[in-house]
Amino acid sequence: MNCEIDGETENQVEQEEKRRLINQVLELQHTLEDLSARVDAVKEENLKLKSENQVLGQYIENLMSASSVFQTTDTKSKRK
Repeated sequence: MNCEIDGETENQVEQEEKRRLINQVLELQHTLEDLSARVDAVKEENLKLKSENQVLGQYIENLMSASSVFQTTDTKSKRK
């Protein structure tokens, strides 16, 4: 009879270990899904910021070319 009780106890321990492992796997899957979603969001934000930077860079370039302060000066012709 002790063998039966030991066998049942061992089976219960195995079942509990399986449940624990399954819960851990499910938790890790949810974490992976969350991380994947975050990576996608960061990639999208990165593309948006790159585009905005290009627009701002072009805008600054246009302002600099339109401003006489940033025009290149020919020092040789001014000395003459």
